[in-house]
Amino acid sequence: MRRRSPQEKKRLNYAKDRRNAYGENDKSSRKNIRRNKRAPHRANRHRVNQVLEAAVGAVDEGAEEEVERRLLTKRPKSWEKSPDAPLGEIVQYTLRRRMTLGTGDPGRDAARLERVRRRTRQPAD
Repeated sequence: MRRRSPQEKKRLNYAKDRRNAYGENDKSSRKNIRRNKRAPHRANRHRVNQVLEAAVGAVDEGAEEEVERRLLTKRPKSWEKSPDAPLGEIVQYTLRRRMTLGTGDPGRDAARLERVRRRTRQPAD
């Protein structure tokens, strides 16, 4: 395995490292992702059980078709995790925002932004 130069490591960090850009506490994701995956599954199971309880009893072909129709008419609930943003994008956003708000040194922030763009090999705006 070949050694990577510090510049190459930095470029890979900007491209591959991810940061939570959703706007909530990144530590809460440990619980919230599990909770958000769990809730739709639970709701789907609950709905199926309610529909199937209506069909309990003697076998009736009409009731069987009605239950199947009711189960297939409503799409099951689902949840999908939104991916975290690459570190390079987060750093560029932070520097641009700092320049827009005027909270930092504009010259230094512009130089930093240009340096990050060069490292991530992105064209200037």
